[in-house]
Amino acid sequence: MAASSIRFGPGVTAEVGMDFRNLGVRRVALVTDATLRALRPVEVAVAALERERVRYAVYADVRVEPGEGSIKHAVSWAKAEQPDAFLAVGGGSVMDTAKLMNLYTCYPSASFLDFVNKPLGGGRPIDKPLKPLICVPTTAGTGSETTGTAIFDLAGKRAKTGVAHRALKPLLGICDPLNTRTMPSAVHASSGLDVLCHSLESWTAIPYHERVPRPTNPILRPAYQGANPISDIFSLQALRATVKYLPRAVRDPDDAEAQSQMLLAATLAGVGFGNAGVHLCHGMSYPISSQNPARYHHPGYVVPHPIIPHGVSVAVTAPAVFRFTGPSNPDRHLAAAEIFGVDIANVKSESAGEVLSEALSEFLVKLGDQPRGLKALGFSEGDVDGLVEGTIPQRRVLMLAPNLASEEEAEKGREQLRGLFLDAMEY
Repeated sequence: MAASSIRFGPGVTAEVGMDFRNLGVRRVALVTDATLRALRPVEVAVAALERERVRYAVYADVRVEPGEGSIKHAVSWAKAEQPDAFLAVGGGSVMDTAKLMNLYTCYPSASFLDFVNKPLGGGRPIDKPLKPLICVPTTAGTGSETTGTAIFDLAGKRAKTGVAHRALKPLLGICDPLNTRTMPSAVHASSGLDVLCHSLESWTAIPYHERVPRPTNPILRPAYQGANPISDIFSLQALRATVKYLPRAVRDPDDAEAQSQMLLAATLAGVGFGNAGVHLCHGMSYPISSQNPARYHHPGYVVPHPIIPHGVSVAVTAPAVFRFTGPSNPDRHLAAAEIFGVDIANVKSESAGEVLSEALSEFLVKLGDQPRGLKALGFSEGDVDGLVEGTIPQRRVLMLAPNLASEEEAEKGREQLRGLFLDAMEY
């Protein structure tokens, strides 16, 4: 089990200057995006650094849903600045970008694809400590403040990929509920849907003792190990909190309790999936958000480019996915359905997937303003083959998917994925 240290509570962002001073850091790279640069979370972080006389330089060009180009731009900036440490203030895009800035600054001669997950990259293990990274999340979704995962869009492959290794983990995640109050309702919803799928996927992933291949050396053991007794605790609690508090957080931006509980749920889910892993919703989401054939722009996102937010791209397939995975472990699927309020007393095991799928569909519809399937995002049946081909390389997560054919049964796996994407066209 591996997770970052976490500090949680209203106002704790103001302590970050002391944290860097205590570490003996002389110069910090503060990583954020253009919108957040002018908002309270960055203002508080900057004031904390200045109060402790910690020198800093600000990189505010992070792209929401980063791509290979934006990551390379950020890495070039970091190599030129040569900071002693990194401070990420923002959502998953900011935190993931900062992780990769840290990585490639510490490995200046590495090729960009060296550390990227196989088969799209070399999958090189990280074999030395990186510089200190402190993450201050401003959304309640990715849980990136706890994990060693960084995701970006590899445009040439029409799919997202990334780097996953424990060494990427932040030293500290500072989870301050005051920082999520700048989120628009649409971002609350999308971020919360990521928490929903993180918790469901890690709870239903194959068990850790069934994951293959077994590593020949601990350094080769993947961060995503399969469902396990410790991750289960975090994943289920995150699911319970999300079902209870996400509708409130979306409905009322002044509901401080709901916002605080969703930030905590995101962090708990990060610990859960950061060790157990995710599977089909995430594996299928990467080509969905990358390909975007109709140049869909999700309402409520103020960015200058088309965007299918990550939380939307994972949730849109969820009813289809959990209908498919139900037979793998009916008890777990029914336990999840019960959290959504389903009376499972007389439900037969063979109906577990269908029951959870219906509960998910109802939850998503009631949440409001969510695309009810891939068609609503502009996809058609003619796009399915491209989506399948963009999913196949995501073996890092597909290997944890219950019921999915193995890599050796490639054609069967393609047909299963094709059926899932067709089933996800609308719900």
